[in-house]
Amino acid sequence: MRTHEELKALALSDPEVRAEYERIEREEMPMLDTILKARREAGLTQAQVAERMGTKASAVARLENALVTGKHSPSIATLKKYAAALGKELEVRFH
Repeated sequence: MRTHEELKALALSDPEVRAEYERIEREEMPMLDTILKARREAGLTQAQVAERMGTKASAVARLENALVTGKHSPSIATLKKYAAALGKELEVRFH
């Protein structure tokens, strides 16, 4: 049986997989890091954020996971609700 690191190295040997991995690292991980940092700083669990948003903890987990998987891009309205639940405001900028 292969280890996680061996499987990762095998997957990343495929140029298409490596390109997508690098894109996620570059584009999506900073947003997820920001979101998770804000939630930690607010001292809130996913369940507490969900309650403030008027949704379920599983929806918050999917939102946070979506930024990693790229399977679903949350709407601006959803991100605004998430930010408000943390006592923050959403700011979108182009660099």
